[in-house]
Order: sequence, then C-alpha cells, then structure tokens
Amino acid sequence: MAHQRVPSTIDAVKEPHSVSLKVLRLSRPSLSIQHPLPPSPSPSPDLTASLAYPSSKPDAFILSPLLTLPPAFGSAYVGETFSCTLCANNEILPGTTPQKTISNVRIEAEMKIPSSAIPTSLPLSPPSSPDENEDEKDAGVDLDASESLQKIVNFDLKEEGSHVLAVTVTYTETTATSGRIRTFRKLYQFICKGCMVVRTKAGPLPPSSSSSLRKWALEAQLENCGEDTICLDGVVLETRDGFRSVGLNGEERPVLMPGDVRQVCFLVEEVDGGGKEEGGRIVFGVLSIGWRGTMGNRGFLSTGALGAKVT
Repeated sequence: MAHQRVPSTIDAVKEPHSVSLKVLRLSRPSLSIQHPLPPSPSPSPDLTASLAYPSSKPDAFILSPLLTLPPAFGSAYVGETFSCTLCANNEILPGTTPQKTISNVRIEAEMKIPSSAIPTSLPLSPPSSPDENEDEKDAGVDLDASESLQKIVNFDLKEEGSHVLAVTVTYTETTATSGRIRTFRKLYQFICKGCMVVRTKAGPLPPSSSSSLRKWALEAQLENCGEDTICLDGVVLETRDGFRSVGLNGEERPVLMPGDVRQVCFLVEEVDGGGKEEGGRIVFGVLSIGWRGTMGNRGFLSTGALGAKVT
C-alpha cells in the first residue's frame, strides 16, 4: 500500500511567503538635464521632442523643471546619511482560500561595515505608536489583507568601502487549523565612496614680541572627489583646551564642482599655558567640514587629530 509522503522542511521553505519586502532609498531628487536641438531654418523634427519637459513655452536651458530620482540606490558618499524606507506588505488578496491571517509582523535591520565583522543593529522609525513599550515592540503588528508596515532606517556613513544592509522580516501565519512563525532575510549591498579629500599642513609662526606663546598656521586643501557639485556650508577648526583658532577664509560659501580644490587657512594660538605634547607632537584639534548638495542634501566630515611636530 502506497504511503503519502510527509512534506519535508525543505518543501516548507520553498513555499512562497505571504509577506513581501520592498526597500527604497530616500534621496533628494535632482533637476533633469536636457539637450535641446538648436533652431534650424530647414525642415526638422519638432524641437520640443528634445526637451525633457515639453511645454507651450519651451525653454532651451540645459536644466529643466522636471525632477529626477536617482537610479537604484544611487551614489553613497562618506559624510552623508544613508536613509531607506522598509515596507513589509501583506500579499494575501481578500477572498483567498484557504483563509490566512498575518500577525506579529516585525522588521529588523542591520548594517555591515568594512571595519567590523559584527553587524550594527539599526533603530527604526517611526514607532508603531507613540507610547509603545519594549514588550509591544516585540509583539509586532497585525496586517490585514493588502496592508503594509513601513519603517525608516537612517545610518551615518563614516568610511569607504562595501556596506551591506540586512533586513529581516518575521511574522505569524495562521489558518483555520494551524499556525506557524515564518521569517526571511534580504541583503542589499552598496559601495560608499569618498566625497571630500582633505590635505593639511601646519607650520610654526614667529612669536610676537609681547608674548612667548607659540603660533602656527594650519593650511588645508579640500578637494571634491565626488560626482556631484557641492557647496561648502562651513569649515571649522575645533581646538582642544589650551588653543584657540581664527579662520582666515571669509564668510563666503564656495561652490566646488567635481575635481575642484578649495584652500583654507587657520591661525592657531596657545592660550592658558598651551596644550600638552603627545609623542613629540602637539595636537590642536580636528577640522569639521559641512557641505550641501545641489538639492540641499547635507554632508559632514570630521578629520583625525591635527597638529604639528615639536621642534
């Protein structure tokens, strides 16, 4: 007598999930670039066909009013905040048989960075409710047919190299006769590149006749090595105790095209007895650089400890 084969664990894993996951990077759009055809007296195709945004009053300017989102994940740069929306969708259609109930849906996210073998757990926002406690967070959210659970994750990019966003979705699938906990995990890899190259040089200055406190000139070259135009929002030398700095760069906010270099300079002076020497060097502080992209997206970079050799 033939026996009915009992479904194996592998068969259960192959069964399609009732919940799907969609991940979309949150990025500011950019103005679409168009290449309009020049006017020609001879018969030619309609000039509006070459415009990204055809209108009754065509404008031949290279930038159009049309906004464009970056393809896929786009470019990620050190100093920026990487943001994504994570959406878990109940894919069960109303009236589907056998009837299934989806409950306790939870989303967890981790980021794997090049300098650490241990993934970093990422907080998700917004919470399911403003007053939820830890037990309510662990309980998850119930989703009716075609409903979704959406979360936003933010991560400050601080180093170059390959990053992996790992998203895990866990939910309970219940039918009239049984119930089970199901889970799946998806990985999203992207490359983080450097946007700003900083080169510094510090040199001593002769002390004034009225004081024995030392002075230095700290120069820095800021190079835009990214693919987008940026506007420097601020360059500040954050000094340690025993020093003060004066910027010699004016109040303007320069615009750096890809490959452009900006030179900045600071006068560093000792105060209150000066700073401490560390390994034959005297450390002034760190250089903090802020910038904005073409559509206002912010970036921030802080250098390592800057100083000069003690002679």
